[in-house]
Amino acid sequence: MIHSIVTVLAAAWVAFSAYAILTRATWVIEPLQSYGVPASWWPWLGAAKAAGAAGLLAGLVVPVIGILAGIGLVVYFAGAVITVLRARSYKTVVYPILYLVPVIAALLLGAAA
Repeated sequence: MIHSIVTVLAAAWVAFSAYAILTRATWVIEPLQSYGVPASWWPWLGAAKAAGAAGLLAGLVVPVIGILAGIGLVVYFAGAVITVLRARSYKTVVYPILYLVPVIAALLLGAAA
């Protein structure tokens, strides 16, 4: 039960992040520009987040899909943390971590189930 709740919340959180980048929300795009992430990558990054969110939800029915989606999202958000740190934007490193933590929780709970 707790696994399902955490997974749905994590998927919704990641889907929100995908929506924000795909709609080019200013509060997402401005930091991406300052980190040096090319604009041509933004649709792909948004699509990866959307696919990951969908995969987390699909994992509630087919667990291996959820585990694979969780691993992919952990890699994605770990890369985001590295990108922010490389840009020396230490004040904003908390933002990708706020997405990483719920995904890790969903992944661990899913693997334990």
